[in-house]
Amino acid sequence: MFRLLLVFVWLFSVDGCTTVLVTKGASAKEINSCFVSHSNDGEGDTDGRLIKVPPRSNNLPSKRPIFASHKNFPRYVGNARGVNNYLPIPGYQETSSQPIGFIDEVAETFGIFEAVYGIGNDQGVVMAESTCEGIFGARPRPVGKALFSIDELSRIALERSSTALEAVKLMGSLAEREGFYGDGFEGPAESLLVADSDHGWIFHVLADDSGASAVWAAQRVKDGSVAVVTNAFAIREMNLSDPDNFLASKNIQTIALKHGLWKQGTPFDFSRIYGKGEYNAKYYSGRRQWRAFHMLAPF
Repeated sequence: MFRLLLVFVWLFSVDGCTTVLVTKGASAKEINSCFVSHSNDGEGDTDGRLIKVPPRSNNLPSKRPIFASHKNFPRYVGNARGVNNYLPIPGYQETSSQPIGFIDEVAETFGIFEAVYGIGNDQGVVMAESTCEGIFGARPRPVGKALFSIDELSRIALERSSTALEAVKLMGSLAEREGFYGDGFEGPAESLLVADSDHGWIFHVLADDSGASAVWAAQRVKDGSVAVVTNAFAIREMNLSDPDNFLASKNIQTIALKHGLWKQGTPFDFSRIYGKGEYNAKYYSGRRQWRAFHMLAPF
């Protein structure tokens, strides 16, 4: 059974996306499960609708349409999601959204909750998003070469994944194959905290240097730990020979070598190599991350 707890608090205008992942071993004994949280800045005009998309059985072969990233209302108009909530509104929004590309559909998809991003599915996989600064950016098709934003990438992962690990691997492979673009005002890269009841992962992604593929990295959050991402990459030194704890795109080292961002034989620090630090101002990200950890482990 899928249980989703939503807490809405309106205090003041939020100026950043802060995401937190609590592992099973760090959660209260009454919960005994991984969980995630996400505060969404949204600039005040985000399409805030929470939509339940039911599971589907699809006739094959068929295609799954991919739509451009739109965060303002209405983020999508049409019937491809299988719910009435997105149908055209007479006299207001009557033009259906047009796909920018397609991928092969699968026979069965899970039911999901979605807002601007995918939130969770009926298998207990949940996500929280935070836009990050990255050194490469790309543009969506047809102007550019990239098909996926984090919006659609997260929805498809939830439609097709029964564990957090499956979701991370699927998003990475789709971004590499079809290209990734970021459209957040805080930067062209993205982060998702992805969890199921037992395991949690940090997932970072940005465009590659051609604009047609992607560079991505993922790190398993050790049980008993908490991860916090605040609009800046959080994965640091990676041990790419340890696939139980670290996963990455095939090009992650070759691109770094090509651009002189990393020297073989030295630690592979993902954030230092592919990140651009804090958006907007000093402490924009760091003070939120510090405050979260200080509340969890005061000194």
